[in-house]
Amino acid sequence: MSEYFRDIGSSITTILTGMGITLRHFFNAVRRKGDAGIDEENYFNQVDGLVTLQYPREAVPTPKIGHYRLYNEIDDCIGCNQCARACPIDCITIETIKVTKDDLAVCGKTSGGQQKRFWVPVFDIDVAQCMTCGICSAVCPTECLYHTQVSDFSVFRREDMIYHFGNLTKLEAEAKRKKLEEEKKAAPAPKPKPKPKPAPKSEPEKGSS
Repeated sequence: MSEYFRDIGSSITTILTGMGITLRHFFNAVRRKGDAGIDEENYFNQVDGLVTLQYPREAVPTPKIGHYRLYNEIDDCIGCNQCARACPIDCITIETIKVTKDDLAVCGKTSGGQQKRFWVPVFDIDVAQCMTCGICSAVCPTECLYHTQVSDFSVFRREDMIYHFGNLTKLEAEAKRKKLEEEKKAAPAPKPKPKPKPAPKSEPEKGSS
């Protein structure tokens, strides 16, 4: 008989313990759990509070060292094509036009003072393919290509996942190509290379048969 009432008491205690935990979390759900990132020391001290984000009004804090959406500061791009060659999945497309001599001042210099020698009418990044490995930004000599803190860039159309950073329109690019062709035609013809002199004949050594 005593065992019967002991089981009843144990059941009641178990229910009260579980409900107590539930009620404690219920009343603590009036405030946020905290915004400390996983790379901060007090992250695991955030025990009680709301953890569900009210998206899109709220977002998870992104670490500063993370690789997210790519951005190209086209004014600092020299059109070296190193990023496109380094990309393991070929998601970067670049087209360049050599700058004519009288356009060097117009094309300008990078923020680091380097003279730009190529127009970049096409600099496209297909972020739908990009795996954010960071190789392209690592090899960029002017550091114009880098990862931003934008981690959510959802769109409804596939073509909107291709980002365009070119610094010329199609009409401007065509005009620059024609100007370059005219400069090549106006350039003096290269001087013919001098014919190589015949090698001197070697005289036979004395005493040789």
